[in-house]
Amino acid sequence: MDTTALRDAYRTLLDAATTAADAPAPPDGGWDTDRILAHVSLVGAAALATAAGIASGANTTYDNRLAQDPWTLDHVIALTGDRAGLRDRIRLQGEALCAFGGPALSERELDTLVPTRLLSGGKVLVDQPLSLRDILTGLAEVELPGHTAQLLALLR
Repeated sequence: MDTTALRDAYRTLLDAATTAADAPAPPDGGWDTDRILAHVSLVGAAALATAAGIASGANTTYDNRLAQDPWTLDHVIALTGDRAGLRDRIRLQGEALCAFGGPALSERELDTLVPTRLLSGGKVLVDQPLSLRDILTGLAEVELPGHTAQLLALLR
């Protein structure tokens, strides 16, 4: 699998995170920079766990609900120490996902169907099996660009 789009999406997100580092939280009570980055970190960790599960032959799932839990977001922020720590964690997760999505996994592994549940704003977006390839493509084409836009919107 060509992971160029995934690598580029991570780079663009991290550039936006640097640009929006000191942006104030939105007045509507939405996520600030730290929470957005913690969410992206948790989504990346879940994707890595899914890829590792497939590589190890284990039954696995992909579920982003924990990546939206307020306590878990705050816990990740505390564990990483600061925004630089969050950005570094996301950068390393992106590198690992690109390695898994590239030569580390076979085409059959990338096409493995995984029970998937994705929510956004309390609404179910996906509740069906997706291939690991589709999960990684979704990160590159939807998830990361969406959070890049969310970070840049904090500047307005």
